[in-house]
Amino acid sequence: MSASPRSDILRVAKMLFYGNGIRAVGIDRLVEAANVAKASLYRHFSSKDLLIIANLEQRHCRVVSDFSAATAESDNPFDQVTSIFRDLNSKASVPEFRGCAFALSVPECGDIDGVLELARRHKAFVRGGFGRIASAVCGDATSLALRMAILYEGAIATMAVERDPEIAVTARDCCLDIMERHTQPAFHR
Repeated sequence: MSASPRSDILRVAKMLFYGNGIRAVGIDRLVEAANVAKASLYRHFSSKDLLIIANLEQRHCRVVSDFSAATAESDNPFDQVTSIFRDLNSKASVPEFRGCAFALSVPECGDIDGVLELARRHKAFVRGGFGRIASAVCGDATSLALRMAILYEGAIATMAVERDPEIAVTARDCCLDIMERHTQPAFHR
């Protein structure tokens, strides 16, 4: 147990929602798994919808942090992409990996106020992260960033189905190849 019932509830919600599906997890199951009273859950989250949003917000913050850490390892855009896909490979190597929590949440909960907007904001962050990398290698960063983000997102979806984290390596190689084709001479690998 942590020092905070709120963090315990969020930790359990993250695990149960991701592992079982959001709609499949009821409040009673959350209360039991978090070992909190129902009143405590509702004191911290007045509805399951708010818990869903808080869970997705927390996931988004973690991805932002991971993405930032991966790109901070080097100023070289090729190294940054290598680091991002290395981290993705590592995340997909655990048996619990099911793909992108945001892509999973939209079909289940896209009707909940804020879920679709948060998922779109998350995907925009990913495109923006690749946009910053792409702008370091070419003049037309928008097109390159979109391609890189599609490779990243496609790798996540494919790894979830195939259960093969090495797909991240293939996606990385594709990403590096398209970067090489769009690169300014000073940044060739």
